[in-house]
Amino acid sequence: RIIRAFVRTFKYFFGLRFEVKGLENFKVEGPAIIVSNHQSILDMMGLMEVLPDNCVQVGKKELMYTGTVGLIIYLGGVIFINRKSTSSAKMVMSEVAKTMVADNVKVWVYPEGTRNCTGDLLPFKKGAFHLAVQAQVPVIPVVYSSFTTFYNPKTKLFTSGKIKVEILPPIETKGLTSDDVTELTDRCFSIMRETLFRLSGRPS
Repeated sequence: RIIRAFVRTFKYFFGLRFEVKGLENFKVEGPAIIVSNHQSILDMMGLMEVLPDNCVQVGKKELMYTGTVGLIIYLGGVIFINRKSTSSAKMVMSEVAKTMVADNVKVWVYPEGTRNCTGDLLPFKKGAFHLAVQAQVPVIPVVYSSFTTFYNPKTKLFTSGKIKVEILPPIETKGLTSDDVTELTDRCFSIMRETLFRLSGRPS
Protein backbone atom coordinates (compact mmCIF):
# COMPACT_ATOMS: atom_id res chain seq x y z
CA ARG A 1 0.00 0.00 0.00
CA ILE A 2 2.93 2.33 0.67
CA ILE A 3 4.33 1.59 -2.79
CA ARG A 4 0.87 2.10 -4.30
CA ALA A 5 0.51 5.54 -2.71
CA PHE A 6 4.05 6.51 -3.79
CA VAL A 7 3.69 5.40 -7.41
CA ARG A 8 0.24 6.94 -7.88
CA THR A 9 1.66 10.41 -7.21
CA PHE A 10 3.72 10.19 -10.42
CA LYS A 11 0.62 10.50 -12.59
CA TYR A 12 0.31 14.15 -11.56
CA PHE A 13 3.85 14.92 -12.69
CA PHE A 14 3.35 13.15 -16.01
CA GLY A 15 -0.09 14.64 -16.68
CA LEU A 16 -1.81 11.28 -16.92
CA ARG A 17 -5.47 10.73 -16.16
CA PHE A 18 -7.05 7.34 -15.56
CA GLU A 19 -10.64 6.39 -16.28
CA VAL A 20 -11.43 3.08 -14.56
CA LYS A 21 -14.44 0.87 -15.18
CA GLY A 22 -15.48 -2.52 -13.79
CA LEU A 23 -13.73 -2.59 -10.40
CA GLU A 24 -16.66 -4.66 -9.08
CA ASN A 25 -15.41 -7.58 -11.18
CA PHE A 26 -12.48 -8.01 -8.77
CA LYS A 27 -14.95 -8.87 -6.01
CA VAL A 28 -14.87 -12.62 -6.52
CA GLU A 29 -14.65 -14.97 -3.56
CA GLY A 30 -11.35 -16.76 -3.32
CA PRO A 31 -8.25 -16.58 -5.52
CA ALA A 32 -8.14 -15.68 -9.22
CA ILE A 33 -5.76 -15.12 -12.11
CA ILE A 34 -5.73 -11.55 -13.44
CA VAL A 35 -4.37 -11.07 -16.96
CA SER A 36 -3.70 -7.72 -18.63
CA ASN A 37 -1.97 -6.18 -21.63
CA HIS A 38 1.45 -4.64 -20.99
CA GLN A 39 2.65 -1.58 -22.92
CA SER A 40 5.35 0.22 -20.94
CA ILE A 41 6.52 1.18 -17.47
CA LEU A 42 3.55 3.58 -17.47
CA ASP A 43 1.47 0.48 -16.76
CA MET A 44 2.85 0.64 -13.23
CA MET A 45 0.83 3.79 -12.54
CA GLY A 46 -2.29 2.27 -14.08
CA LEU A 47 -1.77 -0.89 -12.06
CA MET A 48 -1.73 1.09 -8.83
CA GLU A 49 -5.10 2.62 -9.74
CA VAL A 50 -6.82 -0.78 -9.75
CA LEU A 51 -4.60 -3.31 -7.92
CA PRO A 52 -6.82 -5.29 -5.52
CA ASP A 53 -5.70 -6.27 -2.03
CA ASN A 54 -4.06 -9.68 -1.59
CA CYS A 55 -2.68 -9.66 -5.12
CA VAL A 56 0.83 -10.53 -6.31
CA GLN A 57 2.37 -10.19 -9.75
CA VAL A 58 4.38 -12.61 -11.86
CA GLY A 59 7.26 -11.05 -13.80
CA LYS A 60 10.43 -12.03 -15.66
CA LYS A 61 13.54 -12.47 -13.52
CA GLU A 62 15.45 -9.82 -15.49
CA LEU A 63 13.29 -7.11 -13.88
CA MET A 64 15.08 -7.68 -10.58
CA TYR A 65 18.14 -5.93 -12.03
CA THR A 66 16.49 -2.75 -13.32
CA GLY A 67 17.57 -0.36 -10.59
CA THR A 68 14.84 1.54 -8.74
CA VAL A 69 12.04 -0.16 -10.65
CA GLY A 70 13.46 -3.57 -9.79
CA LEU A 71 13.67 -2.64 -6.12
CA ILE A 72 10.08 -1.37 -6.06
CA ILE A 73 8.61 -4.48 -7.65
CA TYR A 74 10.77 -6.72 -5.46
CA LEU A 75 9.46 -5.00 -2.34
CA GLY A 76 5.97 -5.29 -3.81
CA GLY A 77 6.19 -9.08 -3.63
CA VAL A 78 6.53 -9.89 -7.33
CA ILE A 79 7.09 -13.59 -8.13
CA PHE A 80 9.98 -13.80 -10.57
CA ILE A 81 10.08 -16.40 -13.35
CA ASN A 82 13.20 -17.49 -15.24
CA ARG A 83 11.74 -17.63 -18.75
CA LYS A 84 14.94 -19.15 -20.15
CA SER A 85 14.43 -22.27 -18.04
CA THR A 86 11.18 -24.04 -18.89
CA SER A 87 11.51 -26.54 -16.04
CA SER A 88 12.21 -23.77 -13.52
CA ALA A 89 9.25 -21.70 -14.72
CA LYS A 90 6.89 -24.69 -14.54
CA MET A 91 8.09 -25.52 -11.05
CA VAL A 92 7.54 -21.96 -9.84
CA MET A 93 4.07 -21.77 -11.42
CA SER A 94 3.12 -25.07 -9.78
CA GLU A 95 4.10 -23.64 -6.40
CA VAL A 96 2.21 -20.43 -7.22
CA ALA A 97 -0.95 -22.47 -7.85
CA LYS A 98 -0.68 -24.15 -4.44
CA THR A 99 0.11 -20.89 -2.60
CA MET A 100 -2.65 -19.00 -4.40
CA VAL A 101 -5.29 -21.40 -3.12
CA ALA A 102 -3.77 -21.88 0.34
CA ASP A 103 -3.29 -18.16 1.02
CA ASN A 104 -6.36 -16.94 -0.91
CA VAL A 105 -4.46 -14.49 -3.12
CA LYS A 106 -4.96 -13.23 -6.65
CA VAL A 107 -2.09 -13.47 -9.14
CA TRP A 108 -1.51 -10.84 -11.86
CA VAL A 109 0.12 -12.06 -15.08
CA TYR A 110 1.02 -10.36 -18.38
CA PRO A 111 0.23 -13.10 -20.94
CA GLU A 112 1.97 -11.29 -23.82
CA GLY A 113 5.22 -12.00 -22.01
CA THR A 114 6.84 -8.65 -22.82
CA ARG A 115 6.06 -4.97 -23.28
CA ASN A 116 4.15 -4.14 -26.45
CA CYS A 117 3.19 -0.59 -27.42
CA THR A 118 1.94 -1.25 -30.98
CA GLY A 119 -1.75 -0.59 -30.30
CA ASP A 120 -2.51 -4.30 -30.70
CA LEU A 121 -1.92 -7.48 -28.68
CA LEU A 122 0.89 -9.99 -29.10
CA PRO A 123 -0.10 -13.68 -29.09
CA PHE A 124 -0.74 -14.86 -25.53
CA LYS A 125 1.52 -17.37 -23.80
CA LYS A 126 -0.47 -20.12 -22.08
CA GLY A 127 1.22 -20.17 -18.65
CA ALA A 128 -1.40 -18.03 -16.90
CA PHE A 129 -4.22 -20.12 -18.30
CA HIS A 130 -2.59 -23.41 -17.34
CA LEU A 131 -2.24 -21.92 -13.86
CA ALA A 132 -5.93 -20.95 -13.73
CA VAL A 133 -7.08 -24.39 -14.88
CA GLN A 134 -4.70 -26.19 -12.53
CA ALA A 135 -6.01 -24.20 -9.56
CA GLN A 136 -9.61 -24.17 -10.91
CA VAL A 137 -9.88 -20.41 -10.34
CA PRO A 138 -11.46 -17.74 -12.58
CA VAL A 139 -9.54 -15.57 -15.04
CA ILE A 140 -10.22 -11.83 -14.78
CA PRO A 141 -9.11 -9.85 -17.88
CA VAL A 142 -7.92 -6.25 -17.48
CA VAL A 143 -7.38 -4.00 -20.49
CA TYR A 144 -5.53 -0.68 -20.77
CA SER A 145 -6.33 1.53 -23.76
CA SER A 146 -3.51 2.11 -26.25
CA PHE A 147 -0.75 4.59 -25.30
CA THR A 148 0.18 5.23 -28.93
CA THR A 149 -1.56 8.61 -29.16
CA PHE A 150 0.68 10.18 -26.51
CA TYR A 151 3.67 7.87 -25.97
CA ASN A 152 6.61 7.08 -28.27
CA PRO A 153 8.40 3.93 -27.00
CA LYS A 154 11.47 4.55 -29.19
CA THR A 155 12.23 8.02 -27.83
CA LYS A 156 10.60 7.40 -24.40
CA LEU A 157 8.84 10.75 -24.82
CA PHE A 158 5.19 11.35 -24.18
CA THR A 159 2.65 14.12 -23.71
CA SER A 160 -0.20 14.20 -21.21
CA GLY A 161 -3.07 11.87 -21.94
CA LYS A 162 -5.95 9.77 -20.65
CA ILE A 163 -5.69 6.03 -20.13
CA LYS A 164 -8.86 3.99 -19.95
CA VAL A 165 -8.72 0.85 -17.83
CA GLU A 166 -11.49 -1.74 -17.91
CA ILE A 167 -11.82 -4.80 -15.69
CA LEU A 168 -13.89 -7.42 -17.50
CA PRO A 169 -16.18 -10.05 -15.94
CA PRO A 170 -14.45 -13.20 -14.63
CA ILE A 171 -14.16 -16.23 -16.91
CA GLU A 172 -14.80 -19.44 -14.95
CA THR A 173 -12.49 -22.44 -15.27
CA LYS A 174 -14.22 -24.94 -12.97
CA GLY A 175 -14.43 -28.28 -14.70
CA LEU A 176 -11.88 -27.36 -17.36
CA THR A 177 -8.82 -29.52 -17.98
CA SER A 178 -5.48 -29.01 -19.69
CA ASP A 179 -7.20 -29.93 -22.96
CA ASP A 180 -9.25 -26.72 -22.65
CA VAL A 181 -6.31 -24.35 -22.12
CA THR A 182 -5.89 -23.40 -25.79
CA GLU A 183 -9.57 -22.55 -26.17
CA LEU A 184 -9.51 -20.57 -22.90
CA THR A 185 -6.42 -18.66 -24.06
CA ASP A 186 -7.98 -17.86 -27.45
CA ARG A 187 -11.24 -16.77 -25.84
CA CYS A 188 -9.50 -14.40 -23.45
CA PHE A 189 -7.30 -13.01 -26.23
CA SER A 190 -10.34 -12.31 -28.43
CA ILE A 191 -12.27 -10.56 -25.63
CA MET A 192 -9.29 -8.43 -24.59
CA ARG A 193 -8.35 -7.48 -28.15
CA GLU A 194 -11.89 -6.35 -28.92
CA THR A 195 -11.93 -4.32 -25.69
CA LEU A 196 -8.52 -2.78 -26.45
CA PHE A 197 -9.73 -1.54 -29.83
CA ARG A 198 -12.97 -0.21 -28.34
CA LEU A 199 -11.22 1.66 -25.52
CA SER A 200 -8.66 3.04 -27.97
CA GLY A 201 -11.31 4.28 -30.42
CA ARG A 202 -10.14 2.21 -33.35
CA PRO A 203 -12.09 -0.29 -35.51
CA SER A 204 -11.70 -3.97 -34.65
